[in-house]
Amino acid sequence: MTKDEELKSWIEQYSGPLLKRALYVLSNKEDAQDVVQEVFLAAYSAYDSFEGKSNALTWLMAILNRKVADFYRKKYKSEPNIRLDHFFDETGSWKNNDVLNDWNVSGDGDELLDSTEFNKTLEECIEELPSKWKILLKMYYIEEKKAPEVSQELNVSTTNLWKILQRSRMQLRECLEFNWFSKS
Repeated sequence: MTKDEELKSWIEQYSGPLLKRALYVLSNKEDAQDVVQEVFLAAYSAYDSFEGKSNALTWLMAILNRKVADFYRKKYKSEPNIRLDHFFDETGSWKNNDVLNDWNVSGDGDELLDSTEFNKTLEECIEELPSKWKILLKMYYIEEKKAPEVSQELNVSTTNLWKILQRSRMQLRECLEFNWFSKS
């Protein structure tokens, strides 16, 4: 099979799984399609380095992971800094201490994660986060990558990673407070 034939076969076989993964981590269909296209262009250029020691999909997924990291690295540097004026006053004190209070959840709260409605609200709240926060949150909490790995992939300091994760949690808490807990 020629290089072009094999790549065409890979495109037919693996576009779906690659697009599904890209859409999950990028949360935008157009960006996901662009990144998958970049994956196949990179695979074409690096075809001779593919030794066949792993499945082609595994190799393509590794390329996808690098392309997604590149995408967020560029996006992370181009987005303006996010301000949290709605949480803190000019002295750095909480404007509203309600974010420090516990939610009234019966049991250990695990039943919330079994609720389709709660999970939908949580997903919507995650999607409202600034994109650079969203990817860090997904990589750390959902993909369960370690802090040094996330920091290295997105070229952010570990200190900055912790600050962004803290700010993301605060914004998620506020969103859930408004969209879930105040309505139940």
